[in-house]
Amino acid sequence: MPQRVRVPLRVILGSYSDATVSVYVKIAALDRRDTGCEAGVAYLSSLLGLARSTVEKALTQLMRPDPADDVVELTSRRRTWEKSGTGRTAVRRIRATDWRREHGAWVPSRAAESLSPRQLRAYAALAYATATGHHITLAELARILRHRSGQRAGEPLDVRSVRRILRELERLGWISVERRAGYRGRHLYTVHDEPTQAALTADTGEGSGGDHGCGSLAYEEDQQTDSPEEPRAVSGIRRRRGSGSSARADLVPLPPSLRRPYAGPQLTLAPRIWRVLEPVKPLLPGLSPWVVRELAREIGRQLDQGQEPERIRARLEFRVASTQEIRDPGRWLLGAAVVRHGCGLTACESGRIWHTGAPCDVCAELRAADGQRPPGKPSGPQRPAYPRPPGRWHECEACGAPSRQPLPDGLCRPCRPPADLLRRWR
Repeated sequence: MPQRVRVPLRVILGSYSDATVSVYVKIAALDRRDTGCEAGVAYLSSLLGLARSTVEKALTQLMRPDPADDVVELTSRRRTWEKSGTGRTAVRRIRATDWRREHGAWVPSRAAESLSPRQLRAYAALAYATATGHHITLAELARILRHRSGQRAGEPLDVRSVRRILRELERLGWISVERRAGYRGRHLYTVHDEPTQAALTADTGEGSGGDHGCGSLAYEEDQQTDSPEEPRAVSGIRRRRGSGSSARADLVPLPPSLRRPYAGPQLTLAPRIWRVLEPVKPLLPGLSPWVVRELAREIGRQLDQGQEPERIRARLEFRVASTQEIRDPGRWLLGAAVVRHGCGLTACESGRIWHTGAPCDVCAELRAADGQRPPGKPSGPQRPAYPRPPGRWHECEACGAPSRQPLPDGLCRPCRPPADLLRRWR
């Protein structure tokens, strides 16, 4: 379980700045030690990715009485070395609270380092709303994430800005959104203690550019370690060559004693993506992380456009059952299975309206305008008409696909799905 801290509701809703909430979360996590939080301003600044002046202002806000209720959230005690008398890092402790009487939200300490201050405040507000069962609206979040400085200080944030913050939290995997699934069509939010997005994989060793002149424009690239304080482990230099040579050949490999295996988080999928991919789960183990990541992004994009999870799941189930042989699962999933067929209407699914099952009028008009097939025929992939020798070729009555063999009922295999799946699809 990740480390979580309890943030008082007055800190989330109060007049504190957004950076103050991030500093509070990190100090509360470090205060769990017996000695208290002994981190200095420079160390807190490096952890949170904030300027030192911003951290100092946040500490000042927390150590001063709140103008609304005169509550001090943070105490700081200075120390000196006994022998020399020089100063030491101050010990900071947060206010002891009785959670049975004071409301608050549980926030993972890792979120303070991964999210921006405004995103962290929105996350804490959603965590409190989901814990109490409140279906929070965008307008309520806008009043919480209000302007903290400038001429519009104290005014609610713009709803479009709040929506953009929520989309970013969902993209990063800290929350999941079920759109229009709550009370009176409100969104339902699920708060995660750890991000569930696809994690980055280890470097493949191909450098910043590929072969045949596709690399970066730098003439020389010196391999350095992550920290300037550590000694250099690699002294090799990769130099640009002509398009006929391999760039990887100039890389000096690390000795086995200095190679460190990838110890980061493995590739994970959000719960909503995993539920959609249930019909094609047997095809996932053999795929590369890049293909799985691109597949999850495409499904997430379609869900964000308003397509229901049951709709995409039924599409995958229909197409995997109507495909006789899948030679390349990755190419088939990205290029055929997950692609939506139909017109520009979001509700159109292969020439039919998904909610009602009625034929799509826009698709019918497009087919009638093209003159390739009557409006009542099912839609299919458009293929160019090529001159064929008479008596040797047969054409599908639905999509016009050529075939050397006679077609049963005049339909090719993609246009002739099983009867039980066709009834379920319609």
